[in-house]
Amino acid sequence: MRYKSLLQIIFVVSCFLFTTIGFACSNDDQSQNANECFEDPDLPLVEKSVSADSDLSGVSIDLVTYDAFLPPEGAFESFTAETGIQVNLLQSADTGTMVSQSVLTSGDPVADVMFGIDNTFLCRGLTNDIFHPYIPSTVEQLSSELLLDPYHRVTPVDYGDICVNYWIDEVGEEPSTITQLTSSEYSGEFVTQNPETSAPGMGFLLATIAYFGEEGWQDFWRDLRENDVGIESGWTESYYGDFIAGEGDRAIVTSYLTSPIAEFIYAPEPLETPPTAVIADSCFRSVEFVGILRGTDQPIASAMLVDFLTSTYFQELLPGTNFVLPANSEAVLPDAFQDFLPTDIDPATLPPEEIDASRDQWTEQWTQIVLR
Repeated sequence: MRYKSLLQIIFVVSCFLFTTIGFACSNDDQSQNANECFEDPDLPLVEKSVSADSDLSGVSIDLVTYDAFLPPEGAFESFTAETGIQVNLLQSADTGTMVSQSVLTSGDPVADVMFGIDNTFLCRGLTNDIFHPYIPSTVEQLSSELLLDPYHRVTPVDYGDICVNYWIDEVGEEPSTITQLTSSEYSGEFVTQNPETSAPGMGFLLATIAYFGEEGWQDFWRDLRENDVGIESGWTESYYGDFIAGEGDRAIVTSYLTSPIAEFIYAPEPLETPPTAVIADSCFRSVEFVGILRGTDQPIASAMLVDFLTSTYFQELLPGTNFVLPANSEAVLPDAFQDFLPTDIDPATLPPEEIDASRDQWTEQWTQIVLR
């Protein structure tokens, strides 16, 4: 089975499930929340006023994240050695569950810092006041286009693009655009994921909405269904079930921009180039953030952790462990990323407030079109 043992571990890290538990609400409620997403929270900034002789040895803080996050080996131990602050990792089932639980405990959090809320769940967190504003010392190093919250309640840590991948030697003529997925030439070749249960599935749905618009994405999905698209609940089931990487019979799959690099790195025998490639106009940009949870009793230690997570040291560890790209523009990518990361990608984006307002409507329409 091609590359499964190591590559599956890497990409399970990247595939956190989406959930709607605890977020059922009316369209009116959603629209109101969307309008409030980037309003001034009227909260003071956390001030990281630690003198040179301050002793934080023995201070312990809790970092909550989704369960697929893989901490780079030795990273938090290095932070403790430098600051004296112990980091306890609390892992939630997935991003949606993590945000839902933090909404329920807003102001009285079960942790001090949250890492992993992304742009598709961002407004859920911001409108429920779960974060305390903080401007990290690294802010000038962070890519400006990733700084989505003008009030600094969250800070970008990494980003990645969800893209349609294909196995070069098995797909026949290489597809060059998303519209070709409905062609009879690729009938029965494409497998993707349910957007209600999968992050890449949701990302691809959002990519189609951004590409075809509100009036056109539904017809695209109807055509996909007619073209025998495969649907799985999650990335693992599709990539290592239906897709050729797992000895399936489909040559096209929704995965990540960095999937070809992982295929190259973890190939059982040395390769000259990755065996897979991406369709450039099929991608959706996912951004992950860190934020200090409102109500923490360790705001200074929490601020120092935010600084650490966005430092060049930690940022340069992320690609090789989680196959995401650093938000810190000064971080240097590993050689394989520099050699093979596509440069012709213009990923789709949608405003977080629009995603928050329309998510339930979109997924319900998708379900009616594709599954019923």
